[in-house]
Amino acid sequence: MHPLHLFCAAMLAAIPAAVASAQPGDGAAGRAFAEAHCARCHATAATSPSPMREAPAFRDLPTRYPVDHLAEALAEGIATGHPGMPEFRLEPGEIHDFLAYLRALRP
Repeated sequence: MHPLHLFCAAMLAAIPAAVASAQPGDGAAGRAFAEAHCARCHATAATSPSPMREAPAFRDLPTRYPVDHLAEALAEGIATGHPGMPEFRLEPGEIHDFLAYLRALRP
């Protein structure tokens, strides 16, 4: 592949993370989303364990991944994860809110 094509592909791949970090989002709305849609498997609080052992606590995600890099997966649909995790896609506002919530969980 031509080096210019590689550069363009890399720049396009970086856009979702750049857009996500440029949008502050509403952390309280992101937490409400997590509690409504994810809390049956994932811990959403600062100290509680996840109800499903295979599902990571959301407070651990910022230490495992650059939070803003999750924007693309949230927009396109997360199809892999823990056993029994449904595939879902978030709208742009929901992504910004959810990422703001995750950013607030950083130690």
